[in-house]
Order: sequence, then structure tokens, then C-alpha cells
Amino acid sequence: MYRLLLLIVSLVFSSLVGAVTFDEHMRTLPLGQSMYVFEDVRGDASIDDIASPAVQGSFRLHDKPVLNAGYSRSVFWLRLDLHYLPRQAQGDRNWLLELAYPPLDHLELYLPDEAGGFALAQRTGDSLPFVTRQIRQHNYLFELNLEPNQNKRIYLRLESQGSIQAPLTLWAPNAYLEEQPARIYVLGIIYGVLLVMLVYNLFIFLSVRDTSYLYYILYIASFGLYQVSVNGAGIEYFWPNNPWWANAATPFLIGSAALFGCQFARSFLHTGEHSPWVDRLLLLLMACGAVVMILALSVSYATALRLATYLALLFTVVIFAAGVLAWLRGMRVARYFIFAWTAFLIGGIVNTLMVLGYLPNVFLTMYASQIGSALEVGLLSLALADRINAMKEERTRILQEAGRKLETLNQELADSNRFKDEFLATVTHELRTPMNGVIGSLELMQTVKMDIELEQYQKTAAASARDMMRMVNDILALTELQAGKLYPRRETFSLRGLFDGLRAQYAARAEDKGLTFALELDDNLPDTLEGDAAKLAQALGYLLDNAIKFTSQGGVTLQVGRVGSVGSNLPLSVVVSDTGIGFAPGDGDLYQRFHQLDGSMTRKYGGLGIGLAISRQLVDLLGGVLSHESQPGQGSRFRLDVPLTLPLQPQVSDVRPARPQGGALQRQAQQCTVLIVEDNAINQLVTRGMLLKLGYRVRTADNGAEALELLRGETVDAVLLDCQMPVMDGFATCRALRALPGCAELPVLAITAHSHSGDRERCLAAGMSDYLAKPVKFDELRVLLHDWVLCRPATVSGGAAPV
Repeated sequence: MYRLLLLIVSLVFSSLVGAVTFDEHMRTLPLGQSMYVFEDVRGDASIDDIASPAVQGSFRLHDKPVLNAGYSRSVFWLRLDLHYLPRQAQGDRNWLLELAYPPLDHLELYLPDEAGGFALAQRTGDSLPFVTRQIRQHNYLFELNLEPNQNKRIYLRLESQGSIQAPLTLWAPNAYLEEQPARIYVLGIIYGVLLVMLVYNLFIFLSVRDTSYLYYILYIASFGLYQVSVNGAGIEYFWPNNPWWANAATPFLIGSAALFGCQFARSFLHTGEHSPWVDRLLLLLMACGAVVMILALSVSYATALRLATYLALLFTVVIFAAGVLAWLRGMRVARYFIFAWTAFLIGGIVNTLMVLGYLPNVFLTMYASQIGSALEVGLLSLALADRINAMKEERTRILQEAGRKLETLNQELADSNRFKDEFLATVTHELRTPMNGVIGSLELMQTVKMDIELEQYQKTAAASARDMMRMVNDILALTELQAGKLYPRRETFSLRGLFDGLRAQYAARAEDKGLTFALELDDNLPDTLEGDAAKLAQALGYLLDNAIKFTSQGGVTLQVGRVGSVGSNLPLSVVVSDTGIGFAPGDGDLYQRFHQLDGSMTRKYGGLGIGLAISRQLVDLLGGVLSHESQPGQGSRFRLDVPLTLPLQPQVSDVRPARPQGGALQRQAQQCTVLIVEDNAINQLVTRGMLLKLGYRVRTADNGAEALELLRGETVDAVLLDCQMPVMDGFATCRALRALPGCAELPVLAITAHSHSGDRERCLAAGMSDYLAKPVKFDELRVLLHDWVLCRPATVSGGAAPV
């Protein structure tokens, strides 16, 4: 009897040792550290095996708030002993047992039956339709009826291909209902943030068409659906009757989030530009994400989920590292990116610590991952907005920089044009020096007796040299016009003499082509006028040259008349017409430099294409107007209107002293010595040859200093002085020469290469007697020396007596 009583007491005591005791005032009771756990490795134990005394000793009291078995293929049995001990006498009462981990595949609840054993009371899980749940909630809820003052043992069987976790809580029904609004509000805010960010960025993408927004939208959609799946809302609201997809959705959406998240990071952070190895790693993760998506639909859920978990861990670390590297490389938009992933990581760490039992299972720790993801999405949206601002600032900076560069380029272009014009002026000026030697030598050849063939060669070479010199003069005139070095002069000239000279120059060329040349000059026009005759003749020369060049039959007509007169003003009208090939009236580039109506290599008519450009600029310089009329095949008509004036009284038109005109010879050339001051050996040789042919005695000097030294000890009758020389140029030499004893009236004749620029005025202002333009022509040199030397009496120069 004693032994039987002892056995009953021991059985009752053993049943109450591990029991969880609570009263009617209990609202919520975590059961993680009050349950016993048995791991069925083989997974084939039945409830009878589990309830047997042989297995009861294998149950171990769980010492953490939440069972976290990770990815385990074992079956876990949970044993709970609940002892409802009310303080006041009450009847039976219902309680709610919650297992707050929706991704569990199989969950079975066993309760005591009337036979003293245990029977299956409820079977549910993520692999079964949603209707199998006793209470339709995203978490698993079981209704328990507990009698007062009695111990009730229950068993839970857990099996899943994914992670096995068992956050168990016992709720009073009213407390559970009171707790639900807070959960619903938080989840609503989280999902609302995801949805708002998705729609907001969708509109931005449709506006700006930036692919970064598209990748971000796809990432939000994938990540949001993953959260819905993990929280159990997916099977509750979206796919309640599709258990297969309920399992496959989790790894599929993890792979999708990794795929689009990596592409978003690549596009947003421009990793290909600053971190190629990170970019390649992100590409590899994208490939892994695509593989996981395929495996989620084709292989077992366990395999796909494990790979998806590893991918998610690696994805999070690599994305965070990419953001840090971008920040270190000075990308401003990487700040929000790092903050966003930091919030996501903190939320995930807090939730993991809660699951592992290091943090309490409270509301904040339970939903830390969802809160962190919502913050991540919001901060990434701020990052995208900041990126737009950065792009605007960068665009503004680029526009400002482009403006500065454009201004610099314009300045460089202006400098380049100026340098080009200066280069052309220098080149053409330097070309005149060797051409002077060529033309002078050819003219000297005329004084030598030659046979017919050699004489023909000499004429051909001389004509070619003159053509070359005309082109050089044209380019020099153009560059001086572009540089603004030419200005209109006002001098008295003979109108009839001007046009008779043009007729004499161009009529012969027209006759050589079999053309007629007619000059129609109004007899009522006065002969003496004031203006710049040289520039007017030059402008008309280009028009006449083109008229002859582009006319193969017929003739060229030069008409001169007036278009009225007011007081001392006389507007002169000159028309150059021809019967040549003509051109289309709409050719707007006619007066452009180097413009050719036919620019091909096989064009029939040569030339540089600058004649009309120079003519237009010369006319503009004179204050006139140049217009034209033409039809293809019917010839052309150019009209030049230029204002001239009638002279009121005789005026000196030039600053140079009057050249002696005519008169009896007072000396012979053999009695006179001419000093050549020229640094170029060829020009010196040519000029010396011309002087010797004319019979003069010749002395030479290579520069101004040598010339002054020679004049201090010798007597000369004239000086031919080059303007551009080393050591001392011609202007300084002439001023120093005039200061020497006996040289104040010495004829100093300048040889200048700048026949169109202000060098002629500079020559006369420096004290020179007259000037001669290069290339020096034999006849012009003979006439100049005749007037200045042979027709004047000898003067004393230097330190010796005259010859």
C-alpha cells in the first residue's frame, strides 16, 4: 500500500515539474524556455513512439526564447505541459497557442484523447492550402481548451525543407485581438512604403527614362513580394490554394531581388567606371540570381532555398562594399545608398539576434527586418532624388564648363585665324624676296642675246613668275584686309588716266583670247577727282581678271558713269560685264574667301578663289557697294558704286618729296656710285647685275650698320635700301644716315616688299626719298635712278669729295 501511494505521488510530481503554470490574469506567455524538444533524425517516429516512456527521457528542456534549428532535415517534436491554475474558481477557458513562423512546411498538433494517449488535433503548414488552418491567420494559431487545476500536455511536430524556427507564445484571446491592430498597422506602413516608392519611382522613370529607376522598381517589387511571402501574407491573400508556389516563391523572389538589386547598384553607382572588379562581382551575382530563380522552379525547395540564402548574404555584403567604395571615390549619391543598406543590415541583424535568442522576442525585434527594409527603400528613393539633383548640378557644371571651353576655343580660333593671317602675310612677304631674284634674273636675261628657243623659254618663265607674283600680291592684300592694316587714302588722281591704264593692262589679255575689250567712259565726268585710286583700280582689276578668265567668246565691257552728284561729292558707278559662262543667282558664297564655283580637282578654271572676296572688302573699305547679276550661260554683270569727291584746291596727295621730272642729263651712269643695302644675297646679286647693266658703279652692304660705316668713309650718289634687315632695319638706317655729314639730301630709295601696306608711308616718314616695290623691275629701276641721280647735280656724302 505504501509503495503504491509513493508511485502515484512520484508520477504526479514528475508531471508537474516541467509544467508552465499561469492564472486567469495571464495575457501573453512566451513558451520558448518552457518547452521540451526532441530531434527525430530519421523522421519516422509516430506519436505513440514519442509519448512512450522510452522516448520521454530524450526530450531536453529548451533554454532559449526561440527554437532555431536552421536548415535541418530532422523532424522536431515539441512538448508543452500547461497547468492552468486560476486564483478564483472558474470553469474551462480557451487559450490561443501561436507559432509565429509562417514558412514552416508541416505542422501537426497532438492533444490528449479519452483513451489516455494522444491524437492528431490539427495538421497545417505552408505546404498545405490555407483553408487547413484552424484560425485563418498568417501565423499558425491553435485554440486550446484548458481545465482549471489540471495539467495538459501537448505535442507539436515540426518538419520543413527550409529553416525550422518555433517562436511559441500562449495568448489570452482578448490580448491577442488587442495586439493585432499594431501588427496590421506596422505591416501596412511597411507594405505601403514599398508600394508608394514603387509607384513614385515608376512615374519618375516614365518621365526621365533613366534605367536606374527601372531596375530599382523591379528590385522593390521583388523584395516587397519576398516580404509578403515570408510574412505569410502571400498564402493568406495572393496564393491561398497554391502551396507549391508558396514554397517556391521565397527562393525565386530572393534570386529576383539579387538580380535587379545588383543591376541597380551597377547603374546607380557606375561601378564599371571606378571599380571594375566590383562590377564583375556584381555581374557574377546577377548570374547566380538568375540561376536561383530557375532552380526555384525546377528543383527541390530545400536546395533552392539554401542557395538563395547564401546568395542573399553575399549580395548584401557586396552591395554594401560597392557603396563604400563609391563613397571613398567621391560619389556624393553613395551616401544615401550606404545609409539605406546600413538600415537594412541593422534590421536584419536585430531580427537574427532575436531569432537566435540573444534579444527578446518583442514587437520591435520581431519586425526589425521589415522596418529596416522599409527604411532602405525610402533612403534609396532619397538617393535617387539626390542623384537627380547631382545630375542637374553636373549638367549645370558641364554647361558652364562647356561655355568656358567654348569661349576658350573661340579665343583660340580667333588667335589661330590671327596667327594664320600673320603667317600668310609673313609667307607672302618672304616669297616676294626670292621672286624678286627670279623676276630680276629673267629681266636681266633680256639684255643678253639669246637664240629663239631660249628666248621663248625666258618669256614663259617670266610670264609664270609674274603670275606667281600676282598670286602672292593677292594673298598679301587679303591678309592685310583681314588684319585691318589697310585704310582708304585721299589723293588727287586722273580718272581717265586710271581707266586708260586698266584698258592698257587688260585689253591685251582679252585680245590674246580672241575677245573684244570696250571702255565706255562718260565724257561728262570730270577728269580730276579725289579718292583712293590704287584701291579702286585693284578692286576693278579682280573683276576684269575674272571677266576675261570666264569668257571664251564675245567680249568684256567696262562702263563708267555717274549716279548723280551733290555738291562736291560724285558717286561713281562702274560696271564690268562679260558674255562668259555666268553662274546661278542664288550662290550666296560668291564673295567668300577661297570659294570656287567648281571646286573639283578637274575644274577648268584655275585661281585661288579670293579675287571677289578682296574686291568686295576693298569696295567696303572705300565706302562703296558691289552688286552682281548673272544667269548661267548668259554672262555676268558686276556693278561697283563708290563715292568720290571733286578737289576744291590743289592738295599734296603724298608725303614723299617731289621726284624730279624730265630735265637734261647732268651726269652719266658711269660717273655715279650706288650703294646696295640688302641682307639677301640673291636679291643683292640681282640688283647689282641690273645696276652694272645700266652702267653704274656698285657698292654693297649686308646690313644698316655696315652701310653707315661705309658712308662715313666713302662717297656715293644714291642708296638702294631694303626695309627689312637684321642688325638695323631700313627705317633706323635711314634716320641714322640723314644725321651723317653730307647725307641730308642724298637720294635714299627704299625697296619694300609691302606694296599695299603702310610701309610706304613709313619709308617716306623715315626720310627716304622714294620707294620701289619688290620685285624690282629693270625698267622701273632705270627710270627711278634716271630721275633721282642722273638728272641731279652731284652732292657730297660721307667724308670724301664727290666724284
